[in-house]
Amino acid sequence: MPIDRAVIPVAGLGTRLLPTTKAIPKEMLPAGRLPIIHHVVEELIQGGIRRILFISGRSKSAIENHFDDYSALLMHLELDGRDVREMGRF
Repeated sequence: MPIDRAVIPVAGLGTRLLPTTKAIPKEMLPAGRLPIIHHVVEELIQGGIRRILFISGRSKSAIENHFDDYSALLMHLELDGRDVREMGRF
């Protein structure tokens, strides 16, 4: 049975990365043109992961806001030959 789910812990205040994380959550820090979390999600999808669960704090909405319009991600998956009907939010 292949692994098709992943859990990404993104809770916490990022105090070890202060003062940078005072303005932006650690998972949203840029790595190139995109936030770190975007690269993580892309790698998981390329590895066959179909469902991703983020464990975050109450006040963290940056991830949800970033992936709110995930049409670009769906287009990437369609071009890669994946069945996007299997993708969903949970």
